Order: sequence, then C-alpha cells, then structure tokens
Amino acid sequence: MRPLLLVFSDLDGSLLDHHSYDFDAALGQLEALDRAGIPLILATSKTRAEIEPLRRRLGNCHPFIAENGAAVFVPEGYFPVTPEDTLRRFGYCVRTFAAPRDYWLTLLDEVGCRFPGEFIGFQAAGVDGIATMTGLDATAAAGANQRDYSEPVRWLGSEARRQEFVAALVDAGARVQQGGRFMAVSGDCDKGQALRWLRNVFLAQHPARVVHDLAIGDSGNDRDMLEVAETALLIRSPVHPFPALQRKEGVWHSEAMGPGGWAEGVERWLQRYHIEHEE
Repeated sequence: MRPLLLVFSDLDGSLLDHHSYDFDAALGQLEALDRAGIPLILATSKTRAEIEPLRRRLGNCHPFIAENGAAVFVPEGYFPVTPEDTLRRFGYCVRTFAAPRDYWLTLLDEVGCRFPGEFIGFQAAGVDGIATMTGLDATAAAGANQRDYSEPVRWLGSEARRQEFVAALVDAGARVQQGGRFMAVSGDCDKGQALRWLRNVFLAQHPARVVHDLAIGDSGNDRDMLEVAETALLIRSPVHPFPALQRKEGVWHSEAMGPGGWAEGVERWLQRYHIEHEE
C-alpha cells in the first residue's frame, strides 16, 4: 500500500516571498503535489481570515494550522469520521490549543505597563499601523487583525529589554514565539503540537498506511514543527539565519530563498518517493 505523504508548510518567507508575498516560483511543485494527491497543510502565524483567500488562490482544500498552532481548522466532511476534541465553527471542525485573543490582550495590558512605548501590538496599531509594519494593503491588514487566539507584537526597544519583556510574559503564563517580524503572544501551543495532532488524525483515518511528512519553515516560530516532522526543510531567508534545530538527521537547507527554495526542497522530497513522473 502506498504511504500517506503530508506536507506542512509555513507561509511568509517560505511558500510566500518575504518581500512580495508571491509564490510564482513554487507553482510547478504546487501542481506536482496536487497531481499526486498529497495534502499541502498550511501552518502559519496568519489568521483564518488571511488564510482562506490564499487557499482559494492555491486551490487548496486541506486542513490548515493558524496563529502559530493555536488552532487547527479541518473542513467539515474532509474526513469520513469527525476528529475528536473539535468544535464546529465557520464550516470547519476546529481543534483549539489556546485561550481566546481577549485573554492575551488583557495579559499584555497588565505586563505592558512596565514597558511603556517599547512595543506595539496589532490591536493597538490598527489596520493602518499593521499595513505600515507589514506592507500589506488595507484589506489584507484587516484580515491580519481578525485574530482569534493570539496577539502579534512588534518590539521597539533594546534587546536586553526585549528579553525582560518576554520573561515577564512567560512568568504571567504566556508563550512567546518569535517569527520573522513579530513575536506572537499566546498559550502553550506551537506548530509542532498542531502538526502531531493532525498527523494522528490522518493516521486514525488511514490506519493501514505509513505516514511520511515534510515540514517547511524559515524562522523561529517554525522550529517546533521542523523538529517533529520526519523531514525538515529549512528555507534560506534574506533577513535572518536558518532557525537552529536540536535534531541533525533528516534536515535539509535550501540554496534558494523563499518560494524558490520551497520548490527546490519539495522537488527533492517528491523524488525520494518517486512521485516526480506521476500524472
């Protein structure tokens, strides 16, 4: 029986170009995954509101991981049996791993009074501020601000004070994950935990098949996902080094950046399973 192949991919800086957010360089391998029937599971810091338009552009109908692993969204009817521990919302079976956004906003207010003027969160920045910080247009920035389980923060102070800020948030019960531009404040969740849960759901639905999975990412908030997948593809970034991993085996580093590196790694991975010539 053919193994079950799964691809878990970060977006910004990986499938999407760090500066332009386009994915043209990856189109060939996106089509190869689609022809082979291999689920591409988007795993990102982005919100559901941001991910859904991109899924439509990609023609992607598979589950996705939002807000750095705070929730997994499985389209209703995707599996014959509804996954356990999920709630039906927005046309999905949703597995949550973090408290709602309001909880983290309150915590940031409590901790933030000790760091005045040294950080700004998305809610405080508003749509215009998010657009300025990210380069997104107003519609996309509004989607980025429609958060359910986390709050992105841009640090404005010194590195020493940033470390104090993060320590204070952690002491207050938050988990802080550093991405390419922002740190995400949320609960005890990450992309790795979400990947493991979803992989187990696939295994439960296909108990006779062996799973081989590939995780793709370029920054610190991808580290947990890259650690737990069978194969980790680290994408070269124009703005920061590869994330450091504890594992040594099964780790690939792309030569090209962004979607070019994504395509390079996915092609190599498909060749491992002799998928490249399938129609």
